[in-house]
Amino acid sequence: MKTALVTGATSGIGRAIALELAQAGYRVIAAGRSEPALAGIASGQITPLVLDVTDRPAVAAALAGLEIDVLVNNAGMMPPLGNFADADMDDIDRAIGVNLTAVLALTRLVVPQMRQRGSGHVLFTGSAAAHAPFPNMAAYSAAKAGISGFAAALRADLSPHGIRVTEIVPGRVETALYADILDADARAAMYAAKAVQPQDVAQMVRAVLALPEWADVTRFDIMPTRPTTPSQQVKK
Repeated sequence: MKTALVTGATSGIGRAIALELAQAGYRVIAAGRSEPALAGIASGQITPLVLDVTDRPAVAAALAGLEIDVLVNNAGMMPPLGNFADADMDDIDRAIGVNLTAVLALTRLVVPQMRQRGSGHVLFTGSAAAHAPFPNMAAYSAAKAGISGFAAALRADLSPHGIRVTEIVPGRVETALYADILDADARAAMYAAKAVQPQDVAQMVRAVLALPEWADVTRFDIMPTRPTTPSQQVKK
């Protein structure tokens, strides 16, 4: 049985991916910061791992001795929306630390074993904000653009060893990502048209992983049919 490590598995896209991969027959290690949320999806196929991905010693200790076949780098956060000229440096540092630096550090721990085995698959939850300009999201866009560049360069490093790398590029997905930074009216406006659901992304991930080892989906974009620009709905 192959083992998949999914970060940010307490809710949204990460939770949906963890459940979908368990259904597909993977042994899933579901990592996240909320013990109660992880307990809600624990099963014979899903092992919860309470973990803050920015805590490097804790991450290294948790992964020691584990053999990971699939790494889904999904953990992330959205800093407060607003003009970059008004942004707080602590919010900028946190956005880069969680969305980019921690991802590189975790990947560095996992990919040597994949290279040694000559197989593995690394996936990154990126964002449409990495590939098109949106107002009020400069720091988040920078971090996700870093993920996009890293995924492409990592593929160049690892593809000769039979390792696949996929960048997931979601548009507007109905998750809790904006829960703490947009008021109820702004969230209602953002989801006025049907948004992509976390399960939609999870089904795509399962399909990508099911391809034969000689086929690598390097990037897939998944957008709502009727898009909006949520970053313009800034909480006052």
